[in-house]
Amino acid sequence: MAGRAAFALARRPVPQDAALACVLFVVCLLVNDPIAMVNALADGPVGGGWSGPGVWWSTTVLTLLSVTLRRRWPVPMLVLCLLSAGARLAAGAPVAVVDLAVLVLLYTVASRCSRVVSLSALGVLLLCAIWATSGSLAGRPFSMLSFHFKVCKRVATSSGPAPRADDVDAACRGGGSGPWGGLPVLGSGLVAAWAVGSGSRNRRAYLEQLHERARDLERERDQQAALTAAAERGRISREVHDVVAHGLSLIVIQAQGAEAALDNRPADTRSALRTIVKTGRDSLADMRRVLAALGEVEDAWHPQPGLAELPGLVTRVREAGTPVRLRVEGSPAALPSTVDLSAYRIVQEALTNVMKHAGADAAADVVVSYTDTELIIEVSDDGRGAAGTDGGNGLPGMRRRVELLGGRLSTGPGAQGGFVVRAGLPIQGQHA
Repeated sequence: MAGRAAFALARRPVPQDAALACVLFVVCLLVNDPIAMVNALADGPVGGGWSGPGVWWSTTVLTLLSVTLRRRWPVPMLVLCLLSAGARLAAGAPVAVVDLAVLVLLYTVASRCSRVVSLSALGVLLLCAIWATSGSLAGRPFSMLSFHFKVCKRVATSSGPAPRADDVDAACRGGGSGPWGGLPVLGSGLVAAWAVGSGSRNRRAYLEQLHERARDLERERDQQAALTAAAERGRISREVHDVVAHGLSLIVIQAQGAEAALDNRPADTRSALRTIVKTGRDSLADMRRVLAALGEVEDAWHPQPGLAELPGLVTRVREAGTPVRLRVEGSPAALPSTVDLSAYRIVQEALTNVMKHAGADAAADVVVSYTDTELIIEVSDDGRGAAGTDGGNGLPGMRRRVELLGGRLSTGPGAQGGFVVRAGLPIQGQHA
């Protein structure tokens, strides 16, 4: 548990940046020997205002603090780091490893801030570099970068006592470096730090775009799955309604006839009961096929009904007491399975409505017409003209079936009375 907590702590930005600051400080101690350096410059050529090691150490602590908090406040920490480095340089301290913190902070600003902010920071630092390499300090013109590197080299390579003030002054004045000798190196370092940080920002933005796109695709996939599931539930509910409504309507009508003939016509009662049994079995078989689509029953081998089963449907309706005439116009052709099933269900639902609403003496006509581009179904009756107007699910279910196939549906009272259901289902360009 403790190891896991330590690992989680080490993954946080502040501990990581604190470790980077410690590395800079340790390398500075090993490479630059800051104690000998500040002692050597205490009486140096530009040391009139130098107050000893305290100034170097205090500004170094601020620099390390700015590295530690660089990812929390990038721009303020860059300003703090720049002021600390400028204070050391202005007091005459040579360039040290700890001054690389300026490049680290510029990289941080470029990787975490906007392009305008990072370019502004780069411009300010370049101006400071120009001033540092070409300006004057305490009225004595010299190349700051050349001076710092010479003092660092003298301190690092000296095996004897610390350099004297005269040696430091000679190092300051000597060398063949012009006033612009250090600007290309310093400017290149600043530009490189900004470029690396800007590239890191662009790469992070690109990865965020990829993640966002992946999230959008995942949401789209989930929405598509939900729409597909809803459409499938709607299709199955329509199938269940058509199967149950038609079968129960036949059973109820036959049961009423059997009850009326029970005392006086036993033969008719037996015929009605046989029809009830057959209708119930057929309805159960249809129900099992519907449930097979949900994976709840394993007899999906049984084919779905189509227009080929239309004569059997008409026969059952006739046996239930409703006269039905079936007429087929045109040349029957192979239909897509969806069109074939929907056509059968439309006729089934229309005849169910006739039995339920058209009246006891109503008769129905079913006309199926084949054309080159469309299958036309018309179911009409001569009853009271109210079939399908009870607010149930029959007509809405038909309409949804037709709309899903891109067809057309019209329902309403017929010209000669009764009720007419007319549907046109497109078949051109469809595949079974």
